[in-house]
Parts: sequence; C-alpha cells; structure tokens
Amino acid sequence: MDTRRHFLHTLGAATALGALSPLAALAQALEQAKIYYGFPAGSAGDSVARRVGEKLAGSAYCRNVAVVENKPGAGGRIALETLRSAPADGSVLALSPFSCTSIYPHIYSKLSYDPAKDFAAVSIAAVMHHGLAVGPLVPPEVRTVKDFLAWAKANPNQASYGSPAAGSTPHFIGALLGLNHGVDLKHVPYRGSIPGVTDVVGGQIAAMVTPSGDFIPNHKAGKLRLLATSGKARSPFSPEVPTFAEQGFAELTTEEWFGFYAPARTPASVVATANAAINAAIKEKVVTDSLAVVGLIAQGSTAEEMARSQRAEAERWGPLVRKIGFTADS
Repeated sequence: MDTRRHFLHTLGAATALGALSPLAALAQALEQAKIYYGFPAGSAGDSVARRVGEKLAGSAYCRNVAVVENKPGAGGRIALETLRSAPADGSVLALSPFSCTSIYPHIYSKLSYDPAKDFAAVSIAAVMHHGLAVGPLVPPEVRTVKDFLAWAKANPNQASYGSPAAGSTPHFIGALLGLNHGVDLKHVPYRGSIPGVTDVVGGQIAAMVTPSGDFIPNHKAGKLRLLATSGKARSPFSPEVPTFAEQGFAELTTEEWFGFYAPARTPASVVATANAAINAAIKEKVVTDSLAVVGLIAQGSTAEEMARSQRAEAERWGPLVRKIGFTADS
C-alpha cells in the first residue's frame, strides 16, 4: 500500500512538472516579445497593444514589457504579412481588427496571407463600436443619421465620408449606409483614424466612420458631432449618442474586436500561455480604465472563441462586400 501511494504521489508530481515544464521553458525563452500593429501610434488599437504589452512583463509568457512595433499602411496588412514569416515560437504576435482577417479575403484576390492557414488565433483583447461623426462642413442642424442622409442628398458635391482604410469595416458601414438608402456617399480612405478625424474637425471632409473612441475627445469638446454608434447597445463611453439601430439602421450594427494572432504552427502550449497572459492583463483595472479612455471595452476570449468569431464575421461580410461591389482594384 505504501509502495502504491509512493508510486501515485511520484506519478502526480511528474505529471504536474510535465504540465509546468512548457511554461517554464517558454518563460526562459521569451526574454522579450514583440507585438506588430498595422496602424499608426495614437489610435485606439495602438492603446490595446501598448497597455497589454506593458502588463505581459513578468508573466509566464514574457519576462519584459513586449515591444510594440507600428507597421501602418495597406489597411493593416503589412503587420500581418510580417507576422506570417515570423518565428513560430511565441516571440512575435500581431494585434489586428477582425476586418483584416474576416473581410479582406473577400476583397483582395491576391491577398498575401491566408488567415485560416497562416495565423493562429490567440485571444480577443478589446471590442470597439464604430461611429459616424460630422464636422463643421455639415450644418449644425444635422443631428441624426437621417439628417445627414438628407443633407448629403441635397449636397452631392460635399457628400463624403472618410474611413481609416479602404476595405475596413468603417468603410463598408458608410458604403452600406449610402447604398441602402439611395445616397451617393464618396469614400475617402485614410491611413488610420487620426488623419481623417483631423480633416473632419478642420472642415476638409464632411464626415468620418471610424472607431467611436477616436471621436470622443473632439465630440466632448464640441468640435464634431457623433451622430450614431454601431453597437447592439449604446456605447458606455458616449451614452447620449443613439445607436444606428435605434435610428432605423439596424443593418449597420457591428461590434468589431481587436485580437492577438501568432504565426501558424506556433505550438498549442505556447498559444495557451500567451492567451492566459493576455487575459490576465486585460482584467487589470489599470488596463480596463486605460482602454475606456479611447472608447474600447476590454474583453478576453479563448483562442477557440476568437477563431469561431473570425469565421462567423467572414461569413457575414462576404455577401455584404459583394453587394457593395468593392474589390482591391476598384
């Protein structure tokens, strides 16, 4: 009996050590980790990468603060293209909105990466609601989405809206708004949200569709008017602003997430370690509060939940992209 107990105790200890050894090995290997982000510094998603990157330090995943490397341009594709060829050892991650993996396959016939084959989902980190805002080019009496459509129809030469990138979710929200309601809205793509918001505030462009958090400072300062947000419920950061659905535009309801990806063939144990560290980071109040400042809701997931959501969004947006008729060459 004593021999049996000793055997079971030894077996249990060996099993525990076996479970811990990949984490210990990973902690030793990852003196430093890197996070690619495909849009400019200062945007809402950049805050996710940096706040989470800071909190990864000292975790089983990474000893030091993860370095964020911005790779703006090509609508976020550059960061994912770079991740595709990165070492599959957990040392490099990329943060991306789901548009880059769920929508881009429908618009780029020669997309340089295959989201299903080239990347491993790690964890969702934050959810954003998009918003439609107008600036001083649009008369002050325009206060609702219907008001804006009426103004745009009456002023076709000025009826334009910006988005952070051609082929992004905000681009298609604006396109569907015009297409579904018979209004020709000219799309103006930017390299990220900040330049477009600046042009709306400056009166160079009528409107902008982008993550609503990027509007909040100027909205509160009265420099632009946030007409609607895209969530299922009102944004907790601008509760005075009705949703698209409340105003009769339920088809525009969208809650886009930012998620962390690793290169394909990254070991499952490494993905699990990164997932645990990311989820622990976004539960910290300092991270949640920091993301709230830019209008993001901290929210984690399992790797499987993120992968399922990515596939569901791809299925949803495929028919809509075809309806809009947008391709990378259009």
